[in-house]
Amino acid sequence: MKKGLLSLALAVTSVAMVQGKGSKDPELMTINGKGVPLSEFEYLYHKNNSQQLTPQSIDEYLEMFVTYKQKVADAESEGIDSTEAFKNEFDGYRKELAEPYLRNKAMEDSLLHVVYSHLLEDVDVSHLMLASKGPGVDAPAQKHMLDSLRTAILNGADFAEVAKRYSIDRAAQNNGGHMGWIPVGRLPYTFEDAAYNTPVGEISPVIETPFGYHIVKVENRRPARGQVMVEHILKLTQGLNEEDAARKKAQIDSIYTLVASGADFEEVAKKESEDPGSQRNGGKMNWFGAGQMVPEFEETSFSLSNGEISKPFKTAYGYHIVKRLDWKPVDSYETMEPMIKNVIQRDERAQLPRKRKIAELRSKFKVRKNAEAIASIKDEIVKAGGLDSALMEKYISDNKTVATIGKTQVLLSEVVSEIASPLAGSAEQQADQFEERVERSIDDIVTEKERQDLAANNADYRNLLNEYRDGMLLFEVSDRKVWSKAKQDKEGLENYFRAHRDKYKWDKPRFKSYVVFATSDSIMQLAKDFLNSSNIPDDSLSVDLRKKFGKEIKIEKVIAAQGENNITDYLGFGAEKPEAKGKWAFYFPYRNKVLDAPEEAADVRGAVTGDYQSELETEWVAVLKQKYPARINKKVLKKAK
Repeated sequence: MKKGLLSLALAVTSVAMVQGKGSKDPELMTINGKGVPLSEFEYLYHKNNSQQLTPQSIDEYLEMFVTYKQKVADAESEGIDSTEAFKNEFDGYRKELAEPYLRNKAMEDSLLHVVYSHLLEDVDVSHLMLASKGPGVDAPAQKHMLDSLRTAILNGADFAEVAKRYSIDRAAQNNGGHMGWIPVGRLPYTFEDAAYNTPVGEISPVIETPFGYHIVKVENRRPARGQVMVEHILKLTQGLNEEDAARKKAQIDSIYTLVASGADFEEVAKKESEDPGSQRNGGKMNWFGAGQMVPEFEETSFSLSNGEISKPFKTAYGYHIVKRLDWKPVDSYETMEPMIKNVIQRDERAQLPRKRKIAELRSKFKVRKNAEAIASIKDEIVKAGGLDSALMEKYISDNKTVATIGKTQVLLSEVVSEIASPLAGSAEQQADQFEERVERSIDDIVTEKERQDLAANNADYRNLLNEYRDGMLLFEVSDRKVWSKAKQDKEGLENYFRAHRDKYKWDKPRFKSYVVFATSDSIMQLAKDFLNSSNIPDDSLSVDLRKKFGKEIKIEKVIAAQGENNITDYLGFGAEKPEAKGKWAFYFPYRNKVLDAPEEAADVRGAVTGDYQSELETEWVAVLKQKYPARINKKVLKKAK
């Protein structure tokens, strides 16, 4: 384990160790020798009240809180918090809860607002694209070539003609690279940023996206059109000859006459439209904005007034009639924020706030890399032809310092121990990968230090972390002492039932039986004979029948009142035999009886188990009060808000 990372056990206990320190967060109570700060009590009190229909007073909540903390103390006494399973699960929560604090909030907000600013403006662009990767691609040469093409266009060459000749975007042959009004959030962010940061009539520098190298020309800009909602009727013409396409034109004209005369647009669309995506909804489409539809469809939709129906028009898909239903401007930033976050999460922008925060943490914790040692190790890797097994064996026991973080040393042996598989590529590439591993180790250490710092100094994070930790302990100890204990304690359940038999009554008789199902009449008879000639215990019935008859037999235990089940009505209450259906059409009852009241705990298992759990809970809480008495500071309690 790295020296810079505290052990998990220490990470778990450190949360409790820092609580209650400092005069600003006085100690409200002690339970089993552990202090509970006022801030934790107030945090959980307000959270509890926010989830209640009738808020509790502080005094009312106090008793519940004390019991909660006594149960946690019992879990700790049982050693639950020291198990590997608990520590691993809690460590996962600990890291997850810290994530919001490990991002530069200002940068994150800036990225979100940049995307929103794009939503307020539509941009019309053209582009030219060359390959940046792939078999036989010389990326630097491709980038240089695109830069030369950009220079030629700036000196007067026609953008469209150059795009047709050189662009690997197949659409360029038809549109000369003209993409039209682009939708926000649908293209790689480097492309979108280039489009929005380039003035009208100018061409961006060469940029790279996952698809290749690009130059972007901005043709036009306008305030955002907002969004429209329409319904439409489509007659498809793709792939049709002229005669068939003309027939579709005649059909759409007839439909237009019909809807223009007042026929219900949605009903006509359901019968006549050939758009499978909207036809079943009466032609209705989702809200859309600029760049999301083919140009002719978009222009027509935005040009209409609400309720207006267009004349037939043609797109690459066929002939359309559009009825505009509604229009709205771009929603507020607050409304759009969740959508914008989803957009950013899809690309490398998602990592930028974290990278900025890591840079801040490196400064905060005084990271100093041993550049001389790192360079020497890289040189050794290159000379050896790569980080081979011999070097790995050498480095794994080498305590050379490759970096320091405050007073913490990052050792070569620690970095190498994190390399789980052989490095790939040339010797030079492997040397670079080694340095990347050093950087990653530094990032891991400063991140862990920040988590520890948060637990010590950030009340919000500490209280949330404590809530998760105590909640995990509470669940496990309650399961041991109450929930699973009650379910598994058959003798205890039966004793409780007998002692409280009068609590469990039925409003009408129940048919109690095992029902044996068979795949045929002959198998059913054999099963009857087998059971009648044997004295099989109840808990062995299913196993013994399976051994004897395999998948030809199944058995179910039932307790049912009249009217609850057709089969039990027939077997127990003299109702008409239901019609035989399916594989299990043959059946008979075994060890059956009709009861006026439950005779054992199993007959009312759910109710008895719940009541028995309540009794175990009451007994447990009484023991806790004696075992872990709470010492409450009444003066501090008066400060609770």
